[in-house]
Amino acid sequence: MKVILINGKIYVEKNKFCQGLLIENGIIRAIGSNEEMANLTGDKVDKVIDLQGKTVLPGFNDSHLHLSGIGAEMVNCNLKGTKSIDEIIQRGKEFLKANPQIKVLYGRGWNQDYFIYGEKRLLNRLDLDKISSEIPIIFERVCGHLAVGNTKAIEILGIDGTNTIDGGTIEVDAEGKPNGVFTESAISLLHTLIPPKSDEDREREFLKAMDYALSQGITSVQSCDIMDSKSEVVFKIIKDLFINKKLKIRYSHQFNYQRIEDFNNYLYTEFNSEGYDEKFLSKGGLKLFNDGSLGARTALLSEDYKDAPGIKGVEVLTEKELMDLVKLATENKIRVVTHAIGDGAIKRVINVYQKSIENWGNKDNELRHGIIHCQITTMEQLKRIANLKIPVMYQPIFLDYDRKIVENRVGKKLASTSYAFNTLHKLGGKISFGTDAPVEDCNPFRNLYFAVTRGGYNMEEKMELTTAIDAYTIGSAFNEGKENFKGRLNLGFVADLIVLNKDIFKVPEEEIKDIKVEMAMVNGEIVYQS
Repeated sequence: MKVILINGKIYVEKNKFCQGLLIENGIIRAIGSNEEMANLTGDKVDKVIDLQGKTVLPGFNDSHLHLSGIGAEMVNCNLKGTKSIDEIIQRGKEFLKANPQIKVLYGRGWNQDYFIYGEKRLLNRLDLDKISSEIPIIFERVCGHLAVGNTKAIEILGIDGTNTIDGGTIEVDAEGKPNGVFTESAISLLHTLIPPKSDEDREREFLKAMDYALSQGITSVQSCDIMDSKSEVVFKIIKDLFINKKLKIRYSHQFNYQRIEDFNNYLYTEFNSEGYDEKFLSKGGLKLFNDGSLGARTALLSEDYKDAPGIKGVEVLTEKELMDLVKLATENKIRVVTHAIGDGAIKRVINVYQKSIENWGNKDNELRHGIIHCQITTMEQLKRIANLKIPVMYQPIFLDYDRKIVENRVGKKLASTSYAFNTLHKLGGKISFGTDAPVEDCNPFRNLYFAVTRGGYNMEEKMELTTAIDAYTIGSAFNEGKENFKGRLNLGFVADLIVLNKDIFKVPEEEIKDIKVEMAMVNGEIVYQS
């Protein structure tokens, strides 16, 4: 099938635009002016699309999110935007009233730092008991690194205040009794209370999430949806979507196995299975968690939190566990991407990746082992990341919240070299953008807005717009080793593109966050129209 686009402002690369494209069987075969496209229309073209002067970009590639989480958020109790503990309780009651059949109430999205009424603190079990004491209730903080259970949940789990778990904490009150707060790996205990989803429910959530992502201009995702004991089910669901031509977005796995035995099981099973396609559904890489989040004070710092003396964060993986997992992945030629937010965690990840380069056959980091988030950094760490060619998956949208807390958490000096997107770019580092949705909305334009404006914070790290767009397209493609066929609107690349309602290159910076997508194409086919 041949399709021609004409009369557009099509972004090819920095300082280069064209008016038209010839797309044949999903691949861009010609670029040029309207006149050059007109010379091609006699060559049996199936469709001509007049862009009416609209701006066209390559489709965005979110380098780290949780597609299943986006879908789940659409059907669970949404706590985003709540401004007080009382409002959270009210939302919980209303959701329970509207869904009286549920056996466990699960919600996510609250953030105590956004409370403006009443107490500004973490939730506890007594708060959730006001919603119900008859069924378990689990409310996760927006970051996903801290969750609270009500008294019923704690009773069912048999938690008494003496329990411990590797890589996480079960908090207690002044009397030594569990207060309902679980962090990091301990959250998995609460998750055991949630009734298993049917395959149909999981597929429905994926489809909802894909449709929403496409409406935001995302045509590729690097998604971490393998995070529990049902991994074989999720692998199969995504494969079936692809086989049945329901997978509208290019999908690359970021599968999470924290235990070496689980990763070994993957190597003997899914790793050797068929049904993948390098261009549309790829096996991707091993995703690891090495610490938590800044907002929950579980990000691992080298020194104590300035606003919480005695606390450095949570070590989710020991250095040996991290080393063993990365070594096994490297030996099997599997890319590793590790969640590391605090400078303490980042230092460990860099050290282990360097060993993979020097000792385990990952020459010049050819596997592209990368760091997700990479928020709290020293200048020395940034230089090492660039020199070792370690790709970084940044989320500029995190500045919307973190700029308000970072100096209190880590101090002014360390904060000044953190969220250093532009510095790492200038050092020659390979960067890509994502949103970690559903932690934040997957809207790329709010992400770009914070990349180029910083929300007014540390303006030395402000990026040029084209640099930010490239990080979100060709940069994200590089991160997954696919820069040879996607991420640009140029000859030989796949025709994954979006048409905007405004010219992003001309609007005031303040309006970037409000830009909408009018049309999206994947592989030369229209998959979304507003």
